[in-house]
Amino acid sequence: MMQTTAVVVGAGHAGLAMSRRLTERSIDHVVLERGEVANSWRTQRWPSLRLLTPNWQTRLPGHDYAGDDPGGFMPAAGVVATLTRYAGLIAAPVRTGTRMQTLRAVPRGFEILANDELLRARAVVLATGACVLPAVPGISAAVPPWLTTLTPLTYRDADQLPDGGVLVVGASATGVQLAGEIHSSGRPVTLAAGEHVRLPRTYRGRDIFWWLEATGLLGERYDQIDDLTRARHLPSPQLTGASQATMTDLNTLAAHGVRIVGRLGRIADGVAQFSGSLANTCALADLKMNRFLNRADQWATASGLDGELPPPHRFVPTRVDPRSPLELDLRSGQITTILWATGFRPDHSWLDIPVRDRTGHIRHDGGVVTGAPGLYLLGMPVLRTRASTYIHGAGADSDALAGHLHSFLGSQRRRQGYRQHAAHTHSRPIRT
Repeated sequence: MMQTTAVVVGAGHAGLAMSRRLTERSIDHVVLERGEVANSWRTQRWPSLRLLTPNWQTRLPGHDYAGDDPGGFMPAAGVVATLTRYAGLIAAPVRTGTRMQTLRAVPRGFEILANDELLRARAVVLATGACVLPAVPGISAAVPPWLTTLTPLTYRDADQLPDGGVLVVGASATGVQLAGEIHSSGRPVTLAAGEHVRLPRTYRGRDIFWWLEATGLLGERYDQIDDLTRARHLPSPQLTGASQATMTDLNTLAAHGVRIVGRLGRIADGVAQFSGSLANTCALADLKMNRFLNRADQWATASGLDGELPPPHRFVPTRVDPRSPLELDLRSGQITTILWATGFRPDHSWLDIPVRDRTGHIRHDGGVVTGAPGLYLLGMPVLRTRASTYIHGAGADSDALAGHLHSFLGSQRRRQGYRQHAAHTHSRPIRT
């Protein structure tokens, strides 16, 4: 049986950031990875995918972007190369090809079964990420069996799709990018849009992520957010990693010929039924976008930057076609493929510790798992701040959790030392 002080599960950006933080604190550890470093980016991302964040924001502990295109957006292959180089730079002790089977609590730590090998550790960090499995709704069971169904984890390019129309369900970053890409291949595309976050790619000459960071929005702590559960489940903003200043929103897609319909509510007898509240949904997204732009303008004025930036402006409201259909007969042949861009979920099926709530989510306080001392969670949306969702957010999150882990190990040592001292004292003969 192998023993170590700490185990990090997952060698993506979050797991590697934690490895660096543990090394900084001289905590011996091992990183267990089911495939290769950056495995999800290697095997579960379509090749044309690019980061939503600009390259200058792709930073990890001890490593900032040093390329020649800071304003560009890294493709999937670039993320793989970046994380692979980073793992070598920090000499991360990664054991690749190691699939988790069971993690359970034992006295003074945890026992891990991986690749039929037992490993013991005093602390464990779960850094497998939030996008391991597709979150496909139950209504998918009612899809006619002759239709092709895909998720973003199995999609590679439009050439793999049969001829005919495509229904993309979900209008977050993934949904709008895939709807645009598939439509450009010549296929008719219908996009079912529920709640979404509308943002411009650039505003007043700066990338929107410059504004999100500069105004402090990304730095808002989890314990300062009124509705934390909602914040952790918000869809990703309607952005794509493109250097053009144009927006990737419903207006843009509709102008290119993508048909926009409301949220897919149910499928009955082969007929897809869509919500009639599309106009209200879009109006709410516009309202929230303008609230943030107001905040950005106020911050720019207070910071004395108005003279350096183009003047404030607003974007055309989302246009909703009143003729947008409320039903679509999936038996008619119009649609041959459904792509479920309805989100993702983590995979902790191997976790044999009762730390999940009734919805299956791990209970935690800023990444410190509730009810399991020494167990930590990393790489999840709004874990400690709104920046946690993005690669650069792992820097501060891993630092805070590694500090907590270090203190936890210290308290363990002190308790063990006290018990040993007490046992030694009590074992002394009584002198008279």
